[in-house]
Amino acid sequence: MTLTELKYIVAVARERHFGRAAEACFVAQPTLSVAVKKLEEELEVKIFERSAADVTLTTLGEEIVRQAQSVLEQAASIREIAKRGKDPLAGALTLGIIYTIGPYLLPELVRQSLKRTPQMPLMLQENFTVKLLEMLRTGEIDCAILAEPFPDAGLAIAPLYDEPFLAAVPSSHPLAERESVSALELKNETMLLLGTGHCFRDHVLEVCPEFARYATNAEGIRRTFEGSSLETIKHMVSAGMGVTLVPRLAVPDDALSTVRRRRSDEPFIRYLPIIEESDAAPPSRRVVLAWRRSFTRYEAIAALRNAVHACDLQGVQMLGG
Repeated sequence: MTLTELKYIVAVARERHFGRAAEACFVAQPTLSVAVKKLEEELEVKIFERSAADVTLTTLGEEIVRQAQSVLEQAASIREIAKRGKDPLAGALTLGIIYTIGPYLLPELVRQSLKRTPQMPLMLQENFTVKLLEMLRTGEIDCAILAEPFPDAGLAIAPLYDEPFLAAVPSSHPLAERESVSALELKNETMLLLGTGHCFRDHVLEVCPEFARYATNAEGIRRTFEGSSLETIKHMVSAGMGVTLVPRLAVPDDALSTVRRRRSDEPFIRYLPIIEESDAAPPSRRVVLAWRRSFTRYEAIAALRNAVHACDLQGVQMLGG
């Protein structure tokens, strides 16, 4: 049994395909297939069920791949220990981030990271929460910036900041003349939502649960529309198709100015704070940094968190130090 063979079975488990796994490992498919078969023969168990259409893990295979991933991480940690003797922050850090945070946080975060830890370049991966959690589990990424809540995957978590939501309405809408709006008032509007898979969609439905039913029946097509990104949704709002909620960092600072400017970047959208009818706090989301508990580059995680806290993020409440 070799580390290379363990690397191959982890790749096959991740890709569910021998050809793609071979490409990911930069070897020929026959080389990878022979190595996997050799390991199965040595262990006298089947790790994978093979068919013409798919490759799946056996029950024992799942346990073996999980342990193989742990062994590979421990082997990598030996190299990291050696690196830390020279520079605790040496080497790239692979960071995952969800779609509704990436465009608004990454430009400033990358600048801060390059300024503070140039020896630790960030390798970035944007994706859905569920995919990033899987990539964390398999070791494809080192850490991820996510919005709570998400399924507990036994991860270490450090809070970064709390971010309020604002209502985005067309400037021609009657609500645009208001200074704030309530969730109750939004329930009678045509709500524009992100597509299934975006956690921010779930956040919007928590604030306006009335729209959950529109996502599950045909009538909803007349009452809600879906977009692939927050920027797409904002363009739909500016076209007068409906209203939506957006996180604070997705709002240009000049759009909140009390002085209406003719040449504003988004002259057709008005952003309003959401005021709850009761004493409850306005709707918001908590953004956190998550990583595997077995990940040994503690200094890198701390440096990344410090870089986030050094960012000039208007309208959010930073958490921790």
